[in-house]
Amino acid sequence: MSSFIIEGGHKLSGEITPQGAKNEALEVICAVLLTAEKVMINNIPDILDVNNLIQLLRDMQVKVEHPSSGTYTFQADAIDLDYLNTDDFLRRSASLRGSVMIVGPLVARFGKAILPKPGGDKIGRRRLDTHFVGIQKLGASFNYKADQQLYEIEAKKLKGTYMLLDEASVTGTANLLMAATLAEGTTTIYNAACEPYLQQLSAMLNRMGARISGVGSNLLVIEGVTSLGGTEHTILPDMIEVGSFIGMAAMTGSDITIKNTGFEQLGIIPDSFRRLGITVEQRGDDIHIPTHESYEIDTFIDGSIMTIADAPWPGLTPDLLSVFLVVATQAIGSVLIHQKMFESRLFFVDKLIDMGAQIILCDPHRATVIGLGQRFRLRGTTMVSPDIRAGIALLIAALSAEGTSCINNIDQIDRGYQDIDGRLNKLGANIKRK
Repeated sequence: MSSFIIEGGHKLSGEITPQGAKNEALEVICAVLLTAEKVMINNIPDILDVNNLIQLLRDMQVKVEHPSSGTYTFQADAIDLDYLNTDDFLRRSASLRGSVMIVGPLVARFGKAILPKPGGDKIGRRRLDTHFVGIQKLGASFNYKADQQLYEIEAKKLKGTYMLLDEASVTGTANLLMAATLAEGTTTIYNAACEPYLQQLSAMLNRMGARISGVGSNLLVIEGVTSLGGTEHTILPDMIEVGSFIGMAAMTGSDITIKNTGFEQLGIIPDSFRRLGITVEQRGDDIHIPTHESYEIDTFIDGSIMTIADAPWPGLTPDLLSVFLVVATQAIGSVLIHQKMFESRLFFVDKLIDMGAQIILCDPHRATVIGLGQRFRLRGTTMVSPDIRAGIALLIAALSAEGTSCINNIDQIDRGYQDIDGRLNKLGANIKRK
């Protein structure tokens, strides 16, 4: 199990460019299964989850080429469907939650798919009902083999239908959207997720020949086509990395410029950091965070304590709440962090409390942070990263703390952040990997 050794207290300075968006990459890479023609994708991040998905496609006999950094071509013209029945496929796909999004393309194009119960972050229950109920409505049948903990999905031909999703699931919407492109007739998806990454997926599919309307709204209409062609696609900058760097700069009192942020696609993320008292300066498509000697949490108009909560897009992404929580520990003032989606994502706060943070965990979904500014600096300690987003939050805490910290299980961080130690060390951090 790899670890980071972090010497805290170093101010960072300089420029950093966010990687390609992890969540978009997983969606658009799965979409290459919808066509026999070549698809080129640019700005793919070099991270574990994405690399594991690419390797899974290689094992399925997708032709994969890597002509330059961040750029891959995929051609799924000779898929080995028998590989889906092997122990190797079950093991690989079970360890990668994003693999659930190969189901829609495989069933739509080949009429069958096999899926073990996916793994991923240990952040509470993450139901697959939205995926499965939607694909069933399109005409697929499911068979769950309890002894092997896998699902067999089959459909002679998917047929368009109306569906109202029980939740605005991002991966669920992506899966159903991809399946519906090759279904017979018209599919209407209401209460669809509409994140920028889904808008990107929709634009890519339309360039491939799909007929998707309502992009950017929660009502998608898909007119099925008989086949899709190749295309070229460029992935957006990762908004979670952008938010992580904003919080990191403020908490360490650093002067950082974040380059090529895709600012127009960040939604309310910049304003949410401003509510914590952080100065976020837009400079074209870049963001400048000046040195903060201190930052003070705002209150609501009536003077009541500020609440920062996640919500479906265009609300605040739940993937950044861990960062908001840790940044608030060194602010002046108090804030309630309300994580609505996952009931275990706030359980990492005990590690921050060990570092000296003033946090009250109200219940699995809510934590009150009492920010004492610089009166009480966090102190270094030894921690374990439970998931990707908690991992980056703990890294931010360690960078701002007095003394040396050790973060174990950093494979979790590597799943979502490309060469994070190398990139931060170039800004002046002192992070050693062992």
